[in-house]
Amino acid sequence: GVRGGGWDLELLRQKVDQFVIHYDACGTSRQCFRVLHDMRGLSVHFMLDVDGTIYQTLDAKERAWHATTSNDRSVGIEIASIGAYPPDKSQILDQWYQEEPSFVRGRMRISLPASMGDGGVRTPNFVARPMGNRAVEGSIQGQFLKQYDFTPEQYQSLTRLAATLCTVLPRIRCDYPRDAGGQLVRGKLPDDQLASYQGLLGHYHLQQDKTDPGPAFQWDRVVNGARRLMGR
Repeated sequence: GVRGGGWDLELLRQKVDQFVIHYDACGTSRQCFRVLHDMRGLSVHFMLDVDGTIYQTLDAKERAWHATTSNDRSVGIEIASIGAYPPDKSQILDQWYQEEPSFVRGRMRISLPASMGDGGVRTPNFVARPMGNRAVEGSIQGQFLKQYDFTPEQYQSLTRLAATLCTVLPRIRCDYPRDAGGQLVRGKLPDDQLASYQGLLGHYHLQQDKTDPGPAFQWDRVVNGARRLMGR
């Protein structure tokens, strides 16, 4: 649905103050669109594929169904990634991330299931490789998880989009939730803090039962890169 009957840009600038970052747990944007929109009846403004292509599926003035209590005040993006998993389910990562042939041993690539074909990836013959060749381990919501990082192309596109949104919608501060020591908050924000928070945040900052964008996500890469693009 449209927020309030179709907000103009000035009203958007007054009301929209959060940019919510998800991983899609689908692996590619084509699959994400099919699952999110066609099967689950949910929605998001942007989808970011493994090759860095950004698809916009809603105008920013429209309310998307992606972030529970923040739907009215946020813009959202789903980053193509199979996601983060506890150790007992990490075999899912083994199905999606495989070593390159022996002459580049140790270098990982994303290997789409055969049933997905080319996955709908826009760049012909694109080989998607995560930043780093080992799974990142870390805790979100107090839960220990493993996750391969996103691709360089995804970070580059997301950084540019974050800079654009923080410029066009200036109530979205170009920063992420931090604790008293200035470190990333790795769990849900208390309701009162969430109510007053303005800026970038993960799905897990909104909901106790979510862990995206996961322990591998490089918040500083995105925020610092976006700030540079904004001349800050």
